[in-house]
Amino acid sequence: MDQATLVNPDVSAGAQALAVLDKAGFKHLVALLAIFPEYEDWRMVISSPSLNQTQQLKAYEQVAEALQGRFVYTLPTIMVLPTKDPFIRELRSIFGRSKEVIGMRLGGQRIGNRFLSNAYVYRISPL
Repeated sequence: MDQATLVNPDVSAGAQALAVLDKAGFKHLVALLAIFPEYEDWRMVISSPSLNQTQQLKAYEQVAEALQGRFVYTLPTIMVLPTKDPFIRELRSIFGRSKEVIGMRLGGQRIGNRFLSNAYVYRISPL
C-alpha cells in the first residue's frame, strides 16, 4: 500500500462540500471520507435518496453540478452510491440513529459488501 494513503485526509474540504450539498437540497445524506483497499486513496462517499437511484451517471452529474466552481482546491475523488447499496444500508442500520457521528473514525472492518480500511464520518442520516 502506498504510504500516502496513511496520511489523514483534509476533513475541512469534505465538510465544506457537505455544506454545499445541503444547500443544494440533497436530503438524508450519508457522507464520509473513506479508503477502500481496491482504490488505496481517500474517496468522498456520498449517498442520498435525492440523487438519481437508477442511473449512476446522472447521480454523479447532480453532485458535480452542485459542487462545480465552489472550491479553489481539489476535492477528493467522489464516489456516489445508491441508497440500496449494501454498504450504505448497513451504515444506516448500524449508525443511522446515533446522536453524534461527526468525526467518528471507522476502519479495519467489512460493512455491507465492502471492506473499509479507514474512514472519517461526516453524516449518516437514517432514511
